[in-house]
Amino acid sequence: MSGAGERAWWRGAVVYQVYVRSFFDSNGDGQGDLPGVLAKLDYIEALGVDAIWLSPIHPSPNRDWGYDVADFDGVQPDYGTLDDFKALLDGAHARGIRVLLDEVLAHTSDEHPWFLESRKGAGGGKADWYVWADPALDGTAPNNWLSVFGGPAWSYQPDRRQHYHHKFLRQQPKLNWRTPAAREAALKVLETWLGRGADGFRLDVANAYLHDPALTPNPAVPLAERTAWHWGHASNLQEQKYDANLPENITVLDEIRRRVDAFEDRFVFGEFSEEAERAGGFAASDEGLHAGYSFPLLIAEHLSPQFILRHFETLARHPRHWPCVSFSNHDVTRTVSRFGDGGANPALAKLMMALLLSLKGTTLIYQGEELGLPEADLLRHQLRDPVGDLYYPVAKGRDGCRTPMPWRSGARAHGFTSGTPWLPAAPEHASLTVDRQEADPDSALAFARSMIALRKASPALKWGEIVFLDAPAPILAFAREADGERIVAVFNMSGEPATWAGIPGGELKAIAGEVLDGTFQPWSALLIRT
Repeated sequence: MSGAGERAWWRGAVVYQVYVRSFFDSNGDGQGDLPGVLAKLDYIEALGVDAIWLSPIHPSPNRDWGYDVADFDGVQPDYGTLDDFKALLDGAHARGIRVLLDEVLAHTSDEHPWFLESRKGAGGGKADWYVWADPALDGTAPNNWLSVFGGPAWSYQPDRRQHYHHKFLRQQPKLNWRTPAAREAALKVLETWLGRGADGFRLDVANAYLHDPALTPNPAVPLAERTAWHWGHASNLQEQKYDANLPENITVLDEIRRRVDAFEDRFVFGEFSEEAERAGGFAASDEGLHAGYSFPLLIAEHLSPQFILRHFETLARHPRHWPCVSFSNHDVTRTVSRFGDGGANPALAKLMMALLLSLKGTTLIYQGEELGLPEADLLRHQLRDPVGDLYYPVAKGRDGCRTPMPWRSGARAHGFTSGTPWLPAAPEHASLTVDRQEADPDSALAFARSMIALRKASPALKWGEIVFLDAPAPILAFAREADGERIVAVFNMSGEPATWAGIPGGELKAIAGEVLDGTFQPWSALLIRT
């Protein structure tokens, strides 16, 4: 039985997120694939990570690039076959690397057989497997719920003369977890892939399994509380209390956990994009999922100690929860672009990698962050993301962080494919390729490898509690301690020199940038064993 033991493998583990379509193309069709991931396992092993998290690998019409699943039992043909998955699994396990799958169980594609049958209404066997409701008398949506991707969160279906609910695209109908048969079918997806050898799951929108069956309208966010973030999506102007994020969501998380725990030594963590505290995202590690992550660290844009301190103040209210920590993933602007001036900045990349790997939690590193990649700037005709299509040019969506991994300098598409890549290879990445950085002992990649090695060798950094030290901004300082080891980590969270006289004596374990006599140069950090 897997569990929440103090030394379970996933506590303090480093997980590398592979966005399969953009990682490495093995056959020249412009799409990354599972054989491509297999071909790059030596690179992943050299990073020193404990596990990889694969973006969704199931067949999909790609309205939302795999997050609209049409068949939970199979593998997306662009990516390969079940045999290719097994080969990747075997190759990873032979290297001591675990494989986690991204499962999207709160909704499906509208091309999924379950939904096609549900559309038939009483004439099918799955009439209540999705969230259906009668229209208002004038034909408008049943209530005011809004889609994250724009417009009402309801679409009319003349087959049933009803609307169906979709929190995201209209091609992503909401699975009704209140229907026992639908719930069981979703849970069996997890059992199927665990039985095939997967080591666990990242669960997409784990806050959104349950909806309010009374379809209570969401209240408005009070005007006085609205920030620039609220105005970024119309749906943010609502308090999302009834379309998702119900307190009883914890019962679903607990049921998922029990299914996963029936298999030996597995791990399941969830994404909580909204209302994490309300929806069970910070549950104790022996009650809900093993771990979870929310979005404060992913959407922060101002580099200062405060964005870390505020988030860990929240976590401190839930001492039995084990967090995942990440600054970047496939949905948000890359780290050095968010916190810098938009371009490449190796010093800032090293600072953020040192900070990420020093924080308490299971570390999630998105592909390319170890290279310090900045966000790619794409033209409208190059965009493939529906969010970019909706909001261009105010916002260009998520494609800028999804462009192909840059492997070889001077090669076609930076060595990602011999064909035409599905997204352009970013010119901004031409000088940051893997081969260039592997030849440079002072590169962001070299630093990331050394920090991961330090993290794995240090019980304090893997498992220790975190205690923040009194230091003046822009200095962030904290201590981690476990098994008789104490590490003090100090960071200059700014692009200007900063001084702190509180540096303790001890053994220097890592340094980023330059620190001399208590003066930290811009974006510098040090870790000391005291």
